[in-house]
Parts: sequence; C-alpha cells; structure tokens
Amino acid sequence: MKKGSLSINSENIFPIIKKWLYSDHDIFVRELISNATDAITKLKKLSLAGEFTKPQDEKYKIEVEVSPKQKIIRFSDNGIGMTEEEVEKYINQIAFSGAVDFIEKYKDKANEEQIIGHFGLGFYSAFMVADKVSIDTLSYKEGSKPVHWESDGGLEFEMGDGEKSTRGTTVTLYLNENCHEFANEFRVKEVLNKYCSFMPEEIFLKDIDADAATQIIESSELLDSDTVIENIIEPAKTEEKEKEDGTKEVVEVEPAKEKVKIVKRPVPINDIHPLWTKHPNECSNEEYIEFYRKVFMDYKEPLFWIHLNMDYPFNLKGILYFPKINSEYDSIEGTIKLYNNQVFIADNIKEVIPEFLLLLKGVIDSADIPLNVSRSALQNDGSVRKISEYIAKKVADKLSGMCKTERDKYEKYWDDIAPFIKYGYLKDEKFGKKVEDYILFKNINDKYLTLNELVEESKSGESENEKDSVDKKSDTAESKKEDKEESKTDIFYVNDVKEQSQYVNIFKSAGKDAVVLPHSIDVPFISTLEMKRGDVKFLRIDSDVSDDMRSEDISEESKKAYDELCEKVKSALHNDKLKVSVQLLKNDEISSVITVSEESRRMQEMMKQYGMMGMDPSMFGGEGETLVLNANHPLVKELLSDSHKEYFDMICEQLYDMASISHSPLSPERMSAFIKRSNELMLKLK
Repeated sequence: MKKGSLSINSENIFPIIKKWLYSDHDIFVRELISNATDAITKLKKLSLAGEFTKPQDEKYKIEVEVSPKQKIIRFSDNGIGMTEEEVEKYINQIAFSGAVDFIEKYKDKANEEQIIGHFGLGFYSAFMVADKVSIDTLSYKEGSKPVHWESDGGLEFEMGDGEKSTRGTTVTLYLNENCHEFANEFRVKEVLNKYCSFMPEEIFLKDIDADAATQIIESSELLDSDTVIENIIEPAKTEEKEKEDGTKEVVEVEPAKEKVKIVKRPVPINDIHPLWTKHPNECSNEEYIEFYRKVFMDYKEPLFWIHLNMDYPFNLKGILYFPKINSEYDSIEGTIKLYNNQVFIADNIKEVIPEFLLLLKGVIDSADIPLNVSRSALQNDGSVRKISEYIAKKVADKLSGMCKTERDKYEKYWDDIAPFIKYGYLKDEKFGKKVEDYILFKNINDKYLTLNELVEESKSGESENEKDSVDKKSDTAESKKEDKEESKTDIFYVNDVKEQSQYVNIFKSAGKDAVVLPHSIDVPFISTLEMKRGDVKFLRIDSDVSDDMRSEDISEESKKAYDELCEKVKSALHNDKLKVSVQLLKNDEISSVITVSEESRRMQEMMKQYGMMGMDPSMFGGEGETLVLNANHPLVKELLSDSHKEYFDMICEQLYDMASISHSPLSPERMSAFIKRSNELMLKLK
C-alpha cells in the first residue's frame, strides 16, 4: 500500500473544509451525486468523440446504497472512472478540479453535454459527516487497474490496488456518530428529492440491509433486466352456471395465466428530463400545471407561466409562474429554485429576479450564473443583472402578447397581477416603457380599458357634450373650450367603490366614467404616469363637482343668497379651513357631499405612507376640503328659507357629518356626536 500526505498548503485548511465548507451538512449528497453525474457525462462525451464505446445493453446510472447496520452510505456510478495517477491528481490535491481539465480538452466536442463540476472541493464535503471515506474506482481506459483509496478524515490517506471489477467509481462513507441519520433510506430519499430531483442521470436508492422487495407480474411483462425468483401458474377461474334444461355445469370464465415472482423493479427517484429542458412547443398546459403542483406543493392553479429558453449571450432555461393570490393574507413572496445543469443549488434566490417580480414561483437553470465555492449564494456581478433584465423583458413580452392576442384571459388575470406590474412600472424604466400601453384600468362598470382607450373614450364624451351645448356657449365659453382641448385629459378614479358609492352613483347618473384604483401603489403610480405621459391628469371623483353633475349654473340673483348661506354654515361648523359651496346638482336626493382637491389628497397620502403624524383619514376639515351643499335638496332649501333658525347649527353639523360618512369613516368621537344629534333631531320632529 502506498502511503503519503495530502498535498495542501496549510494544516488548518482541512478542518475548515470539514466543518465550515457548507452551511448544510446534507449537501454532501448533492456534491457526490454531482461528481458521479460528471463522471458519466465525461464518458458520454468520449463516446461521441469516438474514444469510447459503451456496451449496448448497459444503462448509465447512479446508485445510492445505505446500511443502517453498518452505518454507511455508498455512491456508485458507471462513469469514466479514475486511474491511480488521476486519483493522485484530483483527490490528493485539494481543490484541483478534474472538470476544468476535461472541459478544456473537449470544449469543441459534443458541447451539448454539460459538466456540472466547478470546484475540486465537492468530494471533501463527505468528511463533514464521515469519520472515514473510501474510494474504489476503475478507469474506462484499456488495461487500467482498479484503485482503492481511503482516509480516516485527517490529513493522511492510503492508496493501492483495489478489487473493483466494473468501470466507474464507488465512494463509501463510514458515518460519524452524529450523522447516522444518513444511513436511513427515508432520510436519504428526502435529501435526494431536495437536491437531485432533476439530475440528468437516473439515480436509484437501496437499503442493502432490507430484504429484496418482490412483486408478481405476468410473464408477458417480463423484462430482460428482471430477476426471476419463482415461476407461478395461476389456475383458470371457473364458474358454475345453470343450463336451459335446469342442469348445472362448470365453465371457464378466465383462462390460466403464467406469472413470475421477481425482485421489485428499481425506480429512479429523479426525472432526468424536467419540463424546463424541453421546448415550449412540446409542453402542454396540463404538464405545466402538474409540474407547478409537484415542485411548489400549491393546490391552486397558477394564473399563467413563462417558459425561458435562451442560449446567447448567456445560457438560461426555466419556467416562471404567476401564482394565484387568493387573499391579502396569502404570502406574496414567491420561490425561485436555482439549478445548475439540473443540479439544485438554492431556494428563494432573489438576486436573479427583479424586485417587483418577487411574487413569482419558478425554476431557473443556468450554468452561467456565478456561484461562490459552496454553490449556495450568488455573486453580485454583471451576469446576474443581465439575467434579471432578461426576465423582466420576458415578463413584459408575455404581458403585451396576452393583451394583444388573448385579451379576455389578460383581463381575467389583471386584478391579481396589477399591483406588481404597477410597481415594476415605478421601479424599472425599461419594463415600464414596454408595459405602459398594456396596463389596464377597470372602470365603475367593470369594463377593462388601457390608458389610450380611456383617453379616446374621454375625448369622445367631451365632443358629445360640446356638441349638445354649443348653442349655449358664449364667446368666453368658446375660449374655454379651446383651452380645454389643448389641456390634459381628465381621468377620474375611485379608491373604494363601497365607501365612495354616493359619488359613484352621481357619476353614473351623469353618464360619466371613472376607473377603480384600490391599491396603495396606485397613488405613486398615477403620479408617475402623469409625469411620463404628460397628456393625462388623474382626479378622484370627489375632488370637485364637474359641469356634468350640475343641473344648471347658479344665477346672479341667487349667488348672493348662496354666498351668505356658505358663510353662515362655515360659522356654524367653527372650521376656518373648510370651504363651503352651494351647487345645483342633478341628483336632488343628495343633500351634501365632501370634495378634497387632488393635490391635497395626494400630499396627505404621501405623508401617511412616510409615517408622518396628523394624517388620520377620518379627520376632515384640512386644507383643500370643500363641503358642497345641493340647493336642489329640500333640507338645503330649508336652510336657505331660514325657517328653522333654532336648528340651523345642528342641521349644518348633520349635513357635514352625512357628507363625511359617505366620504370615509368618522372618528369614534365624531360618530358618537352624530348619533346623539340624530336622536335629538328626530325627537324635535315628533
């Protein structure tokens, strides 16, 4: 036996590798399976290059065996194998990667087969869980001798002739007392499912201490690879039947069958052709949904998905899903599983996904994503940024394509994805430019429109109104019309349809339209949209009383009386900041409404979002607020007639609170006062 010392620069490096190389101890399974996969991939490349011929009846495979009794776990492959010189070079010299040499030598031959290995440290992850590790290997090279190598987990090794008779490599780990869990079949299967579910070579798991599981099948189903334990003749099935003459006879209802008892066929634990490796044209909707449920354990169907398939300027494959968010309590943070040549690297990789798309669930497989030595974190470099930009572009392309060709589906999904797309519009200028024309707005009649469609609809409505009232317009009005045509298009919106139902009803009765913007992202979104577009202005429907909501203009003789009423109401409410206005509204069922200027409201929203004090939405009377009294309503007419002087202040307060309630909830103190006042007024009417 040849003896020697591992060639390393520092005596302290091995304990560091042993204990701190990887954050998760179960990672050794992935590393050793990756090495075995590389060994098979190398042999395939040699075969394609004409340097090796595989026996026709042989199947490439990786076997993982556990023994709870012996406290070992073993990894075997029928790949390229190693000579003694290669073991010396790639095992005894830590961090010297065999993959690097091989890729350089065969980089122009059969490049479709990818080598997983990046580092020479993967093998040494075995020492995190094992006191002793042995290697038995036989090279594919003609005339090679089997090699046996073992180390007790220190800096010493032994290497000499081995007994392996078949090509490939077997690595045996003699587990330390803290890691006996990895000699359990179910624990190892759990780890294999975590890291190796989509490895490109078939992986089989076996408990070598357990009795061979058997099954009985028909002889016609027998395969060449099956091991027959016993031949079984299953007798024919018979049944006693009554003949027409009343006598009975036994008839055969099912013939005899030849069956065999075999050792249960091994089933690979992995799918060597995952969905993302296929061309999108080869995948059905059912396969995409099944894959989603299998990988993410989500019983809800995804809204839609994007299949990534790129070879230049970087290699990237994968599938991204937009999940269904059922309620505000659902998690809106998705999961991106990162793979490197079908080898699982890490969960929840945020660096490769734009911030506004973190709700996505999916898998990304790329050999070009740079990893650190542990393969568990991404380096923040240009390649990652380019991939992130590519994903944003693909999402934008998917959205625009759906809007153009599958508008019904697009509208169906829009409410779920709207906040994230709007956030992307704010965060990513390139993304925003691509999706701007495909952002939808749902109006108060549940119809979906793009911004361009809204502008056209608004201009059409303005033209009709101008045509109907052309005779009434003076020269001054005509001048205003020209100014209006040159100004921005007003787009009215609603935050909460229920809370602002009174205003919605006013708009509907006036034949006006408004869009529903219920999310907190909407205020900064429309502000940015106004700035970028320059031709639109968003106004909440309670920001002002428009011409379409008035039944007529106030006459000069009435104006003086209305101005006096406004001053009296303002005095009764003891609120110097509040503006009071009297208008003749078309809907005479509404006594009063509150309007708040758009500028004031957005300032309040911005201050509230940044946590500034004094921005309680239930507190009114701030800058920009106007109480509009409807002169067509009987209650306001009573105030004008001055017939109930003794109740004037109470009626004013009641009108103000009723208008406020339809605007937003009252504070607890104000609500209590409103209820008390309502009771008093009803008693006075008794």
